[in-house]
Amino acid sequence: MESEAGTNRTALTEFILLGLVESEKLQSLVFVLFLFAYMVTVGGNLSILAAILVEPKLHTPMYFFLGNLSVLDVGCITVTVPPMLGHLLSHKRTISYDACLSQLFFFHLLGGTDCFLLTAMAYDCFLAICQPLTYSIRMSQEVQRLLGAVSWACAFTNALTHTTALSTLNFCGPNEVNHFYCDVPQLFQLSCSSTQLNELLLFAVGFIMAGTPVVLIITSYIHMAAAVLQISSVEGRKKAFSTCGSHLTVVCLFYGTGIFNYMRPGSEEVSDKDKGVGVFSTVINPMLNPLIYSLRNPDVQGALW
Repeated sequence: MESEAGTNRTALTEFILLGLVESEKLQSLVFVLFLFAYMVTVGGNLSILAAILVEPKLHTPMYFFLGNLSVLDVGCITVTVPPMLGHLLSHKRTISYDACLSQLFFFHLLGGTDCFLLTAMAYDCFLAICQPLTYSIRMSQEVQRLLGAVSWACAFTNALTHTTALSTLNFCGPNEVNHFYCDVPQLFQLSCSSTQLNELLLFAVGFIMAGTPVVLIITSYIHMAAAVLQISSVEGRKKAFSTCGSHLTVVCLFYGTGIFNYMRPGSEEVSDKDKGVGVFSTVINPMLNPLIYSLRNPDVQGALW
């Protein structure tokens, strides 16, 4: 290890991930549960992706975004769960400094893209319900690709910003990360240098990353609700609401956990509650998404079964 006063170079070469539980018996249970959750999540999301690719009826903008969302869910859980399973299996909880920052970068890249894609899906729902006559023009393949590219670009900028800012901090003291993967609030606790600017950056970027999409999504749903209420038939209203009901459920789950993790005051003070939220955002959400979309969508059900 090396240490240089007055520089921003880290003195630590590795961190220790404390994980979810300490007991060996509970660790065995956690291994089985998370392995099962990982297999279900990957299987479910890849099944939806395969159905979208194979079934011509699903070659529409909504399913283009849903397919991308499935890829992101697989990526998000793969970034966090397999390394944790490896640590449980080998009984080694160490992770190198570079691997920790890499995990953080890809986690925020995939999560940020997820954030913007959900906004694009809300826009798609808005056009389908409020602008049906011009829908095919406004949501052309070029527009779909553009929205996807912008989502990835914004998320890449966000992930790179946090990773670069974190790499400027000194880590020269305790190296135990109170979590099962590397994330920004947990690493703040271990820094020897001031994290005030980093915390401000986390809150400000989080506000932009979450606030802007949330405003756009809420605005879209207000217009959609107004349009649906003007439909005279009950069956017509039900069909319109069911079109984007699954999306709204996923949005609430995704932003609920994200806001708790990054937007609450004192987010640098890590507790065991953060581990529960981490499990929800990295494991439960990706596992539930295929179920939510398939249960409430007869087209997906028909393609799958």
